[in-house]
Amino acid sequence: MTERQPHGFWNFLCVFGRGMNVVRLVIINLVFFLFLFLFLLLLVGLFAGDRSERKILDSTVLVIKPEGRLVEQYSARPLQRVIAGLSGNAPKQVQVRDLVAAIDAAATDKRISRILLEPEDVQGGGFAALREVGAALDRFRAAGKPVVVWAANLEQGQYYLAAHGDRILLDPQGGVLIAGLANYRLFYKDLLDKLGVDVHLFRVGQFKSAAEPYILDHASPESKQADSYWMGGLWDEYLSEIAKLRKLDPAALRSDIDGLPEHIESTQGDLGKLALNQHLVDGLATRAELEKMMLSEGVAPGPKGQGFRQVSLARYSTDLPSDGKPSVLASGVAIVVAEGEIVGGRQPQGSIGGESTAELIRSARQDSKTKALVLRVNSPGGEVYAAEQIRREVELTKQAGIPVVVSMGDVAASGGYWISMNADRIYAEPNTITGSIGIFGMFFTVPNTLDKLGVKSDGVSTGPLAGAFDMSRPLDPKIGTVIQAIINKGYHDFVGNVAKARGKEYSAIDSIAQGRVWTGQQALDNGLVDQLGGLDDAVADAANRAKLGKNYPVRYIEAPLGGFEQFMVGLNESATVHVMQGYGIHLPGWLAQLPAMAPELSLLQTAQSGRPNVYAYCFCSPR
Repeated sequence: MTERQPHGFWNFLCVFGRGMNVVRLVIINLVFFLFLFLFLLLLVGLFAGDRSERKILDSTVLVIKPEGRLVEQYSARPLQRVIAGLSGNAPKQVQVRDLVAAIDAAATDKRISRILLEPEDVQGGGFAALREVGAALDRFRAAGKPVVVWAANLEQGQYYLAAHGDRILLDPQGGVLIAGLANYRLFYKDLLDKLGVDVHLFRVGQFKSAAEPYILDHASPESKQADSYWMGGLWDEYLSEIAKLRKLDPAALRSDIDGLPEHIESTQGDLGKLALNQHLVDGLATRAELEKMMLSEGVAPGPKGQGFRQVSLARYSTDLPSDGKPSVLASGVAIVVAEGEIVGGRQPQGSIGGESTAELIRSARQDSKTKALVLRVNSPGGEVYAAEQIRREVELTKQAGIPVVVSMGDVAASGGYWISMNADRIYAEPNTITGSIGIFGMFFTVPNTLDKLGVKSDGVSTGPLAGAFDMSRPLDPKIGTVIQAIINKGYHDFVGNVAKARGKEYSAIDSIAQGRVWTGQQALDNGLVDQLGGLDDAVADAANRAKLGKNYPVRYIEAPLGGFEQFMVGLNESATVHVMQGYGIHLPGWLAQLPAMAPELSLLQTAQSGRPNVYAYCFCSPR
């Protein structure tokens, strides 16, 4: 009996091992066939796209229907893009530069007679990005070509874009909903107290409120004061621009927006009719009535007499006119995009890495074709050391005799300003969010949490600093003194470097720093930026400083995507995602929205690292 037990057990292990091997093979095959299925879908989508291509004829309408978030640079995080695609909330990203380039090309393209803009599916993006696109639409109209806007429903960001059209038509069942700006955040102090987590925050700056959700259960008075000021400025700018474009009185427009609950009763709940009465739109029309209007105004009919002659943005972008463009091999302006959170090390495209973004600037500097550099910044900041790595490369580029101009996008605050400060000239849009010159450090300890679980921490060390950042132990007040001294020094360096770069006294910068956020217009008034303008203005300035004349190439310096990243990006931009959604395969929408709902959660990586980190970060994007 005893001799047979090991034998039986050995047989069991053998059978179990063979079973696990079978399971492993099944899983490998399932994964293989899944990728094969996705690859075939991608090929079908590409083949279908090739067959649908037609020559662009005269009197063609360029239909611009951007779907997804306006970005400065495509994200190369495959998983993030696929989750966004399958969630159905933000299936795509639209590069601002591609959209602007297509509109500008169409302005001089004799084949394009007008633009039909359908902005209803634009998601996210800030007002500065929308302003860049709006300026391109204005240039198109200045060329004598009309822009017609049609949508079922328009929210305030989409309407901001729509206002640049000659006519705005709304579906009779639709409406315009403009509510204003808000910046509400989640606060975690009570939750952390219940869990027994101690948060140690070290900061400099009266208004540096980025980490307040971890130490308070409400927004501080200073935070509310500062937020009210810059958001008020942003909202005033919005109302002023809309009123100018639509020939309305700004005060009346504000009153109409704030008085929606009262005004809606006058139309028995009909938002479309209310928008028409308030002159926010020019008419109500169904899709069929829109097509009929196009044909009545001389637009050629579509194939087989169906609809009107049109070309999509995606199709037109593959066939942009190239007449008169300088060779990319000639000397010109290089653009490096710095978009997203600033973190250490190497990061993929669409993010900012201390090493990787610095390397892009260095690569541009070492290229003999680069005669001027434009740094396009769209970042709320992040890790101080990573930002400093990038700032140093900007300084070295200037020392090499290459002019550097910064173009601020939606946000260039805190660390985003840190990497911008040493440029020869800084451009911002009036509605750019910038400033927030201040830093903080944060560290979590969990001795009380462990105590609740019946776990104790004990041991010895060779000195008072050894084990000081062990999360299982309370933080020694002496160590807190050390950290605060480091934060104080970091703030002094930040303000001192800005003062040196801007040619001002330390006290002058300190008075407008303190972690306070400003709009682009407010930053100009305070001397933190040099001029209001967009990316084109910054490029022209850089070219002028380099004495490049009027005809010069503009090149984007970007890290190449890996093979897997290219596949996933192409997959997400193809019809595959839509096919999967058509079969009901989708993820909960909140997965894609979670980072925007609670951006502060990114700071929890401090707890994982087991050490305090120093941040120049601003959670200052209104919703």
